[in-house]
Amino acid sequence: MTSLPTLAETARAMVAPGKGILAVDESNPTCTKRFEALNIDSTPDSRRDYRELMFRTPGLGEFVSGAILYDETIRQKAADGRPLVDVMNEAGIMPGIKVDTGAKPLALFGGETVTEGLDGLRDRLAEYREIGARFTKWRAVLNIDNEKPTAACVLANAHALARYAALVQEAGLVPIVEPEVLMNGAHDIDRCYAVTDVVLTRIFEQLQIMNVDLEGIVLKPNMVVPGMDCNQKATTEQIAELTLKTLKKRVPESVPGIAFLSGGMSGEESCRHLDAMNRMSSLPWELTFSFGRALQYPGLPTWAGKAENVSAAQAALLHRCRMSSEARSGSYEASKDVAAA
Repeated sequence: MTSLPTLAETARAMVAPGKGILAVDESNPTCTKRFEALNIDSTPDSRRDYRELMFRTPGLGEFVSGAILYDETIRQKAADGRPLVDVMNEAGIMPGIKVDTGAKPLALFGGETVTEGLDGLRDRLAEYREIGARFTKWRAVLNIDNEKPTAACVLANAHALARYAALVQEAGLVPIVEPEVLMNGAHDIDRCYAVTDVVLTRIFEQLQIMNVDLEGIVLKPNMVVPGMDCNQKATTEQIAELTLKTLKKRVPESVPGIAFLSGGMSGEESCRHLDAMNRMSSLPWELTFSFGRALQYPGLPTWAGKAENVSAAQAALLHRCRMSSEARSGSYEASKDVAAA
């Protein structure tokens, strides 16, 4: 009888050399908003068709180790009647699942949020594992300006992430720990660095308190970037240097991998920054990607809900995954990316 992989083995497989994680865990309302912008009817079948075309992309498993799913998706069957998780496993793509229930207002702290979903999580995890999930995701959302996030907001979210991670490991699954300092706002890169540094400090303090095995997690942080409305733009080198500076200070070497979120950056931007970090120095952890929109575009508008566009959409997705794989290996060439696209 073949033994199941340990948490550490699964975590290392999630960040295996040359591979990253595809995020397709948009809620139904978010997916509907994106579909409607492209005149695509949003129904359970159309959402299934879109996710299925991604998982059936020939060669995707060469660049993607796993995909984060939404509750609806992990329960769906493919067009041929087989469970989507079976389609994924055949392609060499591990099924993962988003388990938080979203960011809600933090009491007595206007404009700040704490992510919820701990109630009933133990039972939901058991069900997701039975369906076929191998790992999970929980996203903490931190707004940033000159005063936010407050110490209370940072601690509340760090504690929730740590409690989530403990429950997930108890269930035999690997937790993706995702603290996102948002790009929204006019803050400069130094402010983003200061906040990200505090957030990572508190998160690893709380993970240690909750006895979470750091060899069995994957960290999914933001890159250190200026706000989208900031007049002081940052170079790729500045972004890479400051991101690595806080990671080297705050992330223990026992963590097997760091899979960055794209946070609203384009696929090309995300690749440039990730590539620069992987070229700068030897690192104690794998440095890879867990992008959503940065991988799904331009594949989604290329598909546009039409069966005749499936192959073209798959080619667009595969290209973005290949470019991201090269970036996580420090071999990305922007000129080739543009030419191929």
